[in-house]
Amino acid sequence: MSISIAIDGPAGAGKSTVARTVAGRLGYIYVDTGAMYRAMGLFFVRKGIDPADWEAMGEACKEADISIVYQDGEQQVLLGGENVTGLLRTEEAGKMASAISGCAAVREKLVDLQRKLAASENVVMDGRDIGTVVLPEADLKIYLTASTKTRAKRRFLELTEKGIPCNIKEIEKDIEERDYQDMHREISPLRRAEDAVLLDSSDMTAEEVTARILELHEELN
Repeated sequence: MSISIAIDGPAGAGKSTVARTVAGRLGYIYVDTGAMYRAMGLFFVRKGIDPADWEAMGEACKEADISIVYQDGEQQVLLGGENVTGLLRTEEAGKMASAISGCAAVREKLVDLQRKLAASENVVMDGRDIGTVVLPEADLKIYLTASTKTRAKRRFLELTEKGIPCNIKEIEKDIEERDYQDMHREISPLRRAEDAVLLDSSDMTAEEVTARILELHEELN
């Protein structure tokens, strides 16, 4: 019987970093659902599809080939066989991912893949609606959040370290807009599952958050 850990929360809360670490410590498969949406977003950007044209998205996503493979223990996201992992953290891909996440056809395609992974493997999965929609029966649910300023600072440092020019005020504004969009979308809005454990990482290190989740996992046994 496979075990699943669902980690939800807003953009920049540190979900991916923590989920990846927790999965590594437990020997579970890490499923970055955000990366899957970003890959779909990249697919639409390349197709020149307007993020408001859901009808065009519904048709186009039928031919989108998105898969996850593991190389040396690291998740790699393939789009039509091309490894696009290094292209997924751009602001353009992030904005498109948030815009398309409310499209029913897109969600249906990706949720099906995510559920199949969880049914066959022990997984740690992070996103916006894992505990509420994708894996409502997850063994452990976490809602990880942090203040807007904290999340903007983290994103600014991440991009700066990669040599990508950015403005912290613009990043904070973008995060606020994405929060609103994610929380108010018609399909699967971002919200905390009733049985999810709330963790505010504003004043916690990634290691402290990881340690707490591992403690909660131990309590499952």
